[in-house]
Amino acid sequence: MKELVEYIAKSLVDDPSQVDVEVVPDGKFIVVKLYVAAEDTGRVIGKDGRVANAIRTLLRAMATNEGKRVTLKIID
Repeated sequence: MKELVEYIAKSLVDDPSQVDVEVVPDGKFIVVKLYVAAEDTGRVIGKDGRVANAIRTLLRAMATNEGKRVTLKIID
């Protein structure tokens, strides 16, 4: 899960060295924190949040296989 988010984010941003992903498991929930540079936040969120929603959909599919729920937080 962490590797997938990191790969997608690094492909989208101008400065891949500023990308960091933290996965925090909490019982049946998983919080994925995506840290990016402030100037790259818009690229990761996308127009009308489409890119962020696509990433969330992929994460949700992965988490469902494990019987868990997932939340993506994008932090600049």
